[in-house]
Amino acid sequence: MIDWLLDDSPASRLQANLGRAWRVFAALLRNLLAVVGGYIILVLIVMAIFAPLIAPYSPIGQDLANRLMPPSAAHWMGTDELGRDIYSRVVYGARITLMIVTMVAVIAAPIGLIVGAVSGYFGGWTDRVLMGVTDIFLSMPKLILALAFVAALGPGIENAIIAIAITAWPAYARIARAETITFRDAEFIAAVRLQGASSARVILRHVLPLCASSTIIRVTLDMAGIILTAAGLGFLGLGAQPPLPEWGAMISRGRNFILDQWWVATMPGFAIILVSLGFCFLGDGLRDVLDPKQGDKQ
Repeated sequence: MIDWLLDDSPASRLQANLGRAWRVFAALLRNLLAVVGGYIILVLIVMAIFAPLIAPYSPIGQDLANRLMPPSAAHWMGTDELGRDIYSRVVYGARITLMIVTMVAVIAAPIGLIVGAVSGYFGGWTDRVLMGVTDIFLSMPKLILALAFVAALGPGIENAIIAIAITAWPAYARIARAETITFRDAEFIAAVRLQGASSARVILRHVLPLCASSTIIRVTLDMAGIILTAAGLGFLGLGAQPPLPEWGAMISRGRNFILDQWWVATMPGFAIILVSLGFCFLGDGLRDVLDPKQGDKQ
């Protein structure tokens, strides 16, 4: 099977794509930090999927008799001010975190990719208009802009996702535009045009796939920032609303007890740091593997 995947003369496009995917995976396995990051993300996904089986208690069930209990065998991360098990809430909070980063990536990356590819391919006034709008968004701090949109849309996890996605797409548009400009006058693009392909077909079938690698790298690296922005909105009460176990909201509620009951805010804070590091490590590994410039240096 490995020999078939690594064949220098693939017999089909499927074989070529599978072979390339295998080479990328094998290269990632040789990168220790990428393996660590991938393991952290895998744990996050497993926690999100199997939360009812992993969490020993309900994430919203209250037990006032055991409020603000320190970490113990019964409550690994202690309990909060309402007696809720923090470990169970952190486990269920993985679902919210994974949903936020996935939805933001699904919304923001395609928008930025299309805007950047169209801008770079056509140039001229199209480029000036689209990049002008992009620069307006880039000139504003992401968290401040997200706060403005959430304030306009109203608090809630759905509106928080929309607000973060609106602030995230310009970076992908810039990357896609830069990539498109480098090969829009290439011979293979000219050959496709001579065959009668429309501009839409050239962009969708040839330009966007070539921009995908850089976009994937940037999306993975941006996951940490997305998590921190979502946690910031939750901390301010503009993200996921109680009693949902969102990590930023848990830190916000625990700040009142930070001196005496440190675990209430510290445990979800550790979860945010760990998952953010996981995405950064994985993103660095993907950059080393997928970026041809990095490969040439190596």
